[in-house]
Amino acid sequence: MACFSKSGSDDDEWSRSRIIEAASSILVLAGGWVLDPGRWNGEADVWIKNGVIDDVVSPDVCPPAGAVCVDVTGLLVLPGFVDLHVHLREPGYEYKETIATGTAAAMAGGFTSICRMPNTKPVNDEPFVTRLITMKSREADRAKVYPIGAITKGSAGRELSDFRALKEAGCVAVSDDGRPVMDDEVMRRAMERAVAVDLPVIDHCEDLSLSGCGCMNDGPISRALGRAAIPSRAETRMVERDIRLARETGARLHVAHVSTEATVKAVRNAKHEGLSVTAEACPHHFTLTDEAVRRSGPDAKMNPPLRSEQDRIAVIEGLADGTIDAIATDHAPHAEYEKQRGMDRAPFGIVGLETALALTLRLVEEGVLSLDRAVQCLTSKPARLLGLPAGTLAPGASADIVMVDRAREWVVDPDRFYSKGRNTPFAGWPVRGRVMMTVVGGRIRYRWQDAA
Repeated sequence: MACFSKSGSDDDEWSRSRIIEAASSILVLAGGWVLDPGRWNGEADVWIKNGVIDDVVSPDVCPPAGAVCVDVTGLLVLPGFVDLHVHLREPGYEYKETIATGTAAAMAGGFTSICRMPNTKPVNDEPFVTRLITMKSREADRAKVYPIGAITKGSAGRELSDFRALKEAGCVAVSDDGRPVMDDEVMRRAMERAVAVDLPVIDHCEDLSLSGCGCMNDGPISRALGRAAIPSRAETRMVERDIRLARETGARLHVAHVSTEATVKAVRNAKHEGLSVTAEACPHHFTLTDEAVRRSGPDAKMNPPLRSEQDRIAVIEGLADGTIDAIATDHAPHAEYEKQRGMDRAPFGIVGLETALALTLRLVEEGVLSLDRAVQCLTSKPARLLGLPAGTLAPGASADIVMVDRAREWVVDPDRFYSKGRNTPFAGWPVRGRVMMTVVGGRIRYRWQDAA
């Protein structure tokens, strides 16, 4: 058995292992601490054969002759992360992000499967757009990309898209993310059609009559800064409407980017009622409050906006008790000049793929979220919500794996992002927890290397 170290330069053993792994009958990730929630939590070796998980075994078990071993001693070995909420911008807005740069950012962040929202140009409301996205994703050959189709044509909130055709083309859900479906009857018909074709509905819950032209959370900070504000009720009113419609239609409803205490309570109550309602939270909403706007300005402008400390704590509690099922990034890159237009005119959104893990591990370090639960929220839980073949190290599953140095300290430097986007409120933050290697389909697709 040939065995290679995890340290060194691009010309070292890791690089050579990349070349020979394709010819090897078995690739072994040896000596790491494997955490696959509900399956394994301990020191183990992961055996990979023909791009799939062959087995997870005790390190005392000898692999077969001819196996290639990559030493990952001291690292967490986890299922590849799954992100339900990513904006890749292509087609139409390639100056912000391309599928190639976005999936490279996903690799650096440990995300091996990402679900991309439909707000491109053209909007992903027709099968030909879905197929274009799929083709471009295959050409990029990095993270696996799962398209989400638009609820309405052009995401204009009026005429429904052809859900069946979108599903047949490869869409795993429908959403008009970024542009709420304001009309109750349109949303009712959307849920009925989604039930008929067995697709979940992911809604951007925002009542535009309440949010208006607001650019940040309604509270003491917005009043002190003299900014137009978005009340928390703008989110929760639409969440309550959608839960009511899900109850009446039997639809699978997924609430995107939960940001308020009232939304957490509404989702919790829906789950207790037995409704098929799930939810996600973003790292920025469980890490920051609207106070960050004072420091970061437009780089802390997102929709829904950063809320109060009470809301932040409620989101964390929702993650801990299972009310919120998944952690998603809402990765939303913009050009630098767009974010320099000031709070009122700058677009909503921040990048998140490359900082999500470290921010999530902060909750683990603080003792408010167990490591097992954090990994669930990044892997098996989001995969299960959309029925994706991901988020597990079970034998026979695709070998999508991430190796993490939980103790590795680093400073967030947007200039080193793989994403085209530099719009983050976390620039300069010292954080801990680094993706060291990402494997997709049994191939090493990313390896971290200190520039020094």
